[in-house]
Amino acid sequence: MLKSVSIQAENGAEPLFSPLSLAVAPGSVTTIVGPSGIGKSTLMEFIGGHLPRGFRASGDVILDGRNVTRLPAEARRIGILFQDAALFPHLSVGDNLAFGLAAHVRGRAARTAAVAMALDQAGLPGFAARDPATLSGGQRARVALMRTLLAEPCALLLDEPFAKLDPALREELRRFVFDHVRDRDIPVLMVTHDAADAEAAGGPVVSL
Repeated sequence: MLKSVSIQAENGAEPLFSPLSLAVAPGSVTTIVGPSGIGKSTLMEFIGGHLPRGFRASGDVILDGRNVTRLPAEARRIGILFQDAALFPHLSVGDNLAFGLAAHVRGRAARTAAVAMALDQAGLPGFAARDPATLSGGQRARVALMRTLLAEPCALLLDEPFAKLDPALREELRRFVFDHVRDRDIPVLMVTHDAADAEAAGGPVVSL
């Protein structure tokens, strides 16, 4: 839930957008739209705990009844996916996934099993030893989502996650992402310029 969130540049007199309040139900996707430069990505960074230098914000981010506004990013349990999959190039696909594992998954056997299950769910069984550079764009996107979900986030932010994919792959990845978050009952906030993304999400659309 966002309560009266407002963001402005430190050298600007006016907020980037009107104060924003909204609630996102578990398992649903709320889409934020608006013109370029209005602050959509900056809003996502604020929610995730990464407000860039040069900006200040007011209002509150409430998650599972907790006010997480002043917590560091790592304590918020909010996952985020960007346009780029951002896999670690020096790690194998399996090690990329293992990096995202929740702290309670301990021991080599348990971690290996969790990674194998994630790869199966992503339709990539046997890919643990692969170099991320050998993956297609769609495969990289699926690995990035599973890495985020392995951290067991309480909410997920999607910042134009399908923007760099060709139309056919966009449709496939939309289904993959939305089905997984709904299965896990995770509230999702998505920024996009594509009306088809918002339509596929099937949730409320908020204009900044």
